Amino acid sequence: MLTVVPGDEPNDEGTATAAGSSSLIDEIVREGARRMLAEALRAEVDAYIAQFREELDEDGHRLVVRNGYHQPREVLTSAGAVEVTVPRVNDKRTDPETGERKRFSSAILPPWARKTPKITEVLPLLYLHGLSSGDFVPALGQFLGSSKGLSGPVVTKLTEQWKTEQRAFAQRSLSDVDFVYLWADGIHVNIRLEEHKLCLLVMIGVRADGRKELVALADGYRESTESWADLLRDCARRGMRAPVLAAGDGALGFWGALREVFPDTREQRCWFHKIGNVLSALPKSAQPGAKKALAEIWNAEDKPHALDAVKAFDAAYGAKFPKAAAKITDDLEELLAFYDYPAEHWIHLRTTNPIESTFATVRHRTKVTKGPGSRAAGLAMAFKLIESAQARWRAVNAPQLVALVRAGARFENGTLVERPDEHAPPTAA
Repeated sequence: MLTVVPGDEPNDEGTATAAGSSSLIDEIVREGARRMLAEALRAEVDAYIAQFREELDEDGHRLVVRNGYHQPREVLTSAGAVEVTVPRVNDKRTDPETGERKRFSSAILPPWARKTPKITEVLPLLYLHGLSSGDFVPALGQFLGSSKGLSGPVVTKLTEQWKTEQRAFAQRSLSDVDFVYLWADGIHVNIRLEEHKLCLLVMIGVRADGRKELVALADGYRESTESWADLLRDCARRGMRAPVLAAGDGALGFWGALREVFPDTREQRCWFHKIGNVLSALPKSAQPGAKKALAEIWNAEDKPHALDAVKAFDAAYGAKFPKAAAKITDDLEELLAFYDYPAEHWIHLRTTNPIESTFATVRHRTKVTKGPGSRAAGLAMAFKLIESAQARWRAVNAPQLVALVRAGARFENGTLVERPDEHAPPTAA
């Protein structure tokens, strides 16, 4: 039996918050459960009607047809109440032995069902199991408590629907959306695909109104510049403007691709990844002190204080551990880029937390799913996971300042010092 292993996730400041992880996945599950239940119930009814499509009455009308919906009802889950509307079936057939009318009863959500205690596992399990269509039934079975009604056609219809939605998302126009900030990361999960080195390439952006939104999702090679370049070129072809600032792990091939496709976009290294890289180059005895010294850098009140903290870190660790110190000093400009943007946005720009937190429940798994799995199904499951999470994402702090960043307003140590139109020459009368 596959289980989801929860793990701590980074917050916007690069620290782990187990409570935040639990709260976030509960929010994801609440919306995901509602959508998944609605789709599964529709698919179950469609399969039932199709099974008896050849049975007709004396006038040639079908005996089994759709008949609207039952009244909405709430199903109590561990993440909260989810409103469910069950499709209704008009079955005019009669039982030859009893003479009573036959009735359709959902095996997924029986009339008496009022709670689904295992719903907190549904989205990660759908994502993980769903990579192989043969594993999808046990995933839904664990979610629903029973595999009844989960026939091959039902599973196929669900997965195909989600694949269609993902393909439509990947082909949509980006010309009418302006992403000012961008987070990028390559997500490795313990799932055997056709090619084991494949991973999910994820980009999430901040619109000019401050809202976060999934920009692109594709499969590729995390360290491959060409994979990222293909994704960025595709976004540019569909009308995407160059972001003002992009944040990501320094090890990504993303940066080479970004410089090729959007050369004017500034770079911000993710402090959560950087801290992990620095600590891995230090002995365990030195890690607590180094972690505190690194916090003095990324959490400094302004750039001058951050630079002083960098000098102190280099003085303390540079001689004994030059590789660890070089990881900071070599990327200093990219690590401190966030100081040139509104102070209210610093907490968002220092890390790739929007991506990390969304995938926390799947990337921390320790047991690899049996496979190999379908790449198309994998993308579809990841897309549904992010789509559910996206409904709960909050806008960045001080969202009104995002438009100023796009307009070219200048910020020093987080404070607005100049607007683009302040020094414009006066117009002639």
